[in-house]
Formats: sequence, C-alpha cells, structure tokens
Amino acid sequence: MPREARKASITNIYHVMHRGINRQVIFEDDGDRHYFMTCLKYCKEQSGFRLYAFCLMPNHVHMLIEPAGEPLAMIYKRLGSKYVGWYNKKYHRVGHLFQDRFRSEPVNDERYFQTVLRYILQNPMKAGIESRPGSYPWSSYRAYEQGAGSITDTQYALGLFGGREPLIKYVQEHNDDDVLDEEDYDWYMREEQAKEAMERISGCATLSAFQLLDRPLQKEYAVKMYSEGLSASRIAMLTGMPKMTVLRTVRGAFPGGLKEPVFREEGIEFSDYECTEIW
Repeated sequence: MPREARKASITNIYHVMHRGINRQVIFEDDGDRHYFMTCLKYCKEQSGFRLYAFCLMPNHVHMLIEPAGEPLAMIYKRLGSKYVGWYNKKYHRVGHLFQDRFRSEPVNDERYFQTVLRYILQNPMKAGIESRPGSYPWSSYRAYEQGAGSITDTQYALGLFGGREPLIKYVQEHNDDDVLDEEDYDWYMREEQAKEAMERISGCATLSAFQLLDRPLQKEYAVKMYSEGLSASRIAMLTGMPKMTVLRTVRGAFPGGLKEPVFREEGIEFSDYECTEIW
C-alpha cells in the first residue's frame, strides 16, 4: 500500500515528531540527549532551518520547524544518521533506532502555531517528568522564559505574543490542546517506575544491557514484568523486544487470556538537575 503523501504547509512551518522504533527508548541518559542536541545544532547550521521549539522525550522528539531550501526528509535523514551511528556504537547495537518515517503536520496559521508551541513546551509537565515548568532542560522552555541558549529561534513567537511575559502566561495556561502526538501517554507517565521494575526483575538498567541477555531469559523477564503490570508496549519500549514477540510470549504464559495492566502508581516527581549547556 503506497504511503500517504505529506500535507504541505502554506507557511512552510511544520510540527514534526520522530520516535523510536517499536516506541523504544532513544535517550538512555543525559549524555545521549546532549549528543543529540549537538547533532541537531550541526544539522541546523548545515540546513539553515528555523527551529521554533523542541522537546526531547524518552522515546520521541517534538520539533516546530521551518525548513529553508532543504526538505524535511533530508534534514531528518542527516540528523538520524549522525545520532544513530553514534548511539549504536556506544551501546554495541546494530540496526534502526528511529521508526522509518517521521510524522509531521502542517502549521498553517498563527493560531495553530501558538497551540503547537504551547503543546511542545508543556509536554514534560503533562508527562510528569518535571516538577515545575522549565525545570526540565531538554526543551525550548528556558529559551522563551529566560532567553537562554542559541538553538531556538524565539523572535517570531515573541513577536506574536508581544514579549516573554504574555508568551509564558499563555504557555502555562491549562488547556486541552489536540495536536500530533504519541497515541498512548501511559508509557512515559510512569517511566521511572517501569525502569525500576525492569532493573529489579532482570538486573538490567538499560535497553542495551537487556539486549545482551540470552533470548530465553529475555522472554522469562518479559513475562515477570507483565505480571507486575507493565503493558506489552512498555516492555517492548524498555527492552527493545518486538512488541509482537512480547505479546506471543505473555500469551503463552497466560493461556487463560492476557490480564489488564495494573501498574497505576501516581505522584512521581523527578528531581531537577543541571545541564552542562543550555540549548
């Protein structure tokens, strides 16, 4: 079946989301995030695109971007190639890291630009990975609030709102914005608890370490993780196992039918940390 053609933006501005294959983690630590930002900065210098906002989430990246002469496909091919080559070498892995095709939507007017901007900057707070707006350093929030960093092109948005104060006030408003995003929020709302469960069960703190285990052992641990309430999608994301493999494995272990996930602890807070470079 042929792929659906991307919708062109009349403003040439796009909201783009690029996620890990099988929704797996693409940033295991701050070193990974820092290198991705280094790649992004390099690609921006090469392509000349404008970057109005970004946010690095555990298994996907949001960007509000305006290409300049070079198409989106070329920009993301260059970015993915640089980051994935480094990531695979670091974690002794081969193959794809990102899902083959990034997702994009056109941003055709100023009002939707404002909506997408707010959505991206609020993403860490809505996901529960920051305790207060701006405490998570891997987004453009500080660029707009404090004028920090150089990679985010803030002038256009600041002009739309008439300055930092009204922009930040808008960003902090409660909303039900509906834009392009992951279909399922459950995976990152309790990310730390899921990772703790995987480490306790398997002894592996990272996806890369888990992938070094023998296949029968991987399946045994996947069943134990599922028994503790992690969904098949979350197990696939954390371990790098294909989701269908996880489903077949747990179906074999629960012949009476798959149980409903019960991993529902709330109230998680992430401690703030300093970033060596503000983007």
